[in-house]
Amino acid sequence: MIIAVDGPTASGKGTIAKALAAHFGLPHLDTGLLYRAVGRQCFLDGGDPDDAGDALAACSFPDGLLDDPHLRDEGSGGLASRVSVHPSVREALFERQRAFAVQPGGAVLDGRDIGTVIAPDADVKLFITADTETRARRRWAEMRERGKTVDLEDIVADLKARDERDRGRSHAPLVPAGDAQVIDTSTLDRDQAIRFVIDAVETALARE
Repeated sequence: MIIAVDGPTASGKGTIAKALAAHFGLPHLDTGLLYRAVGRQCFLDGGDPDDAGDALAACSFPDGLLDDPHLRDEGSGGLASRVSVHPSVREALFERQRAFAVQPGGAVLDGRDIGTVIAPDADVKLFITADTETRARRRWAEMRERGKTVDLEDIVADLKARDERDRGRSHAPLVPAGDAQVIDTSTLDRDQAIRFVIDAVETALARE
């Protein structure tokens, strides 16, 4: 069973995907972390994330980089959004994601193009979203919990810029799959969102 969970930054898709994986006993892949690693590696290499060649070279990042705590920083998120616009980068990471999706027993993957590109044959496709202000407040609270001082208005501006890049890129833009269930978590807290989505997936599987 493959469950595809897509959506914009700070929509709650990562938390929801982890909960689904735990509930159904499936492995989970945060595909956004791969792009953050590419962005981080590009930075470490002194490259330009807006340059396709520099971004592609960073795709050869060592596996150990996935454990780098800097990948969770806002800076790495911004770099990920910039390197992900390059078709060559997305192609370089495609096989890695696809292999995870089709492993025996299935998997849960979250990202921005899982249901449209990586696993269009997924058994269940979800698109998790929330309004920009709600997402910004969530990210602000998350960063505060990590002891980082951030300005809420800066986060709002960053999220809007990322959304524009993600939705406007020509290759694998951020859009719901035609058969995806769109779930808005703006008015739901963490536990409510998880329960709602688990129920939605179980209902979808029962129909199958």
